[in-house]
Amino acid sequence: MGKPTDQYPWSWSVVPFFPGRIAARSELDDPCSAAAVLGGFLDALHTPAPLAAPANPARGVPLAERAEGVLTRLAHVEPDDRAIALQIWETALAAPVWSGPPLWLHGDLHPANLLVDHGRISAVIDFGDITSGDPATDLSVAWMLFTAEQRAALRQAYGRADDATWVRARGWALALSLVFLSHSADNPLMHGIGERTFRAVLQ
Repeated sequence: MGKPTDQYPWSWSVVPFFPGRIAARSELDDPCSAAAVLGGFLDALHTPAPLAAPANPARGVPLAERAEGVLTRLAHVEPDDRAIALQIWETALAAPVWSGPPLWLHGDLHPANLLVDHGRISAVIDFGDITSGDPATDLSVAWMLFTAEQRAALRQAYGRADDATWVRARGWALALSLVFLSHSADNPLMHGIGERTFRAVLQ
C-alpha cells in the first residue's frame, strides 16, 4: 500500500493479476458448478464483522431503507411488470429482517465484478464497497447471473440462507436491477445486467 506524496498525491497499491474476463462478457462452461463455487465463496466471506468494519449507507442495510428509491424507479417500469415487481418487493419487505450479527459483505457483487477464466469463475474483484450487514445483499447476485436451477445450487452450497434471507435476497436483486437500469444510459454493460436481473426476479 502506498500513501500520497508530493510526487503522487493519491493512495496507491500493487496487487496481483487475476486472469480472466468479467462474467458479464463471458460464458460459463458449467453454470451450476459455478453457482456452487460462488455460494461457497460467500459462505466463507460471510463471517461476523467487527464494529470497525466500513459502513455503507446503501448496502447491507434493512430493505426498508431502499424503499423510496425502489418505488420511485418502479414508476418508470411498464405497468404489467410494475405490478409483478411491486408484489415481489412487498413480499421482500414483509420478510423478517436480518437478526444475526453484521456479517462481512462484498457489497457490490455483480457479473462485472466476477472474473471467468477458461469457463470457470476465477476471481471476485472490486472490494471498494466492502461493508457489513445483511448477507442477502450479496446473495442477490444469484438473480444477476443464474437460472432458477442454478440459484438453487448456489443456495445449497452457501448452506445457511433460510427462507427469509432468500426472499430478502430477491428483493435486493430487484432494488439493484432498478438502480442499474436507471443509471446506466451511458453504460450498456451495466444496463444489460440490470435488464437480465430484473427479468430473472420477475420469473
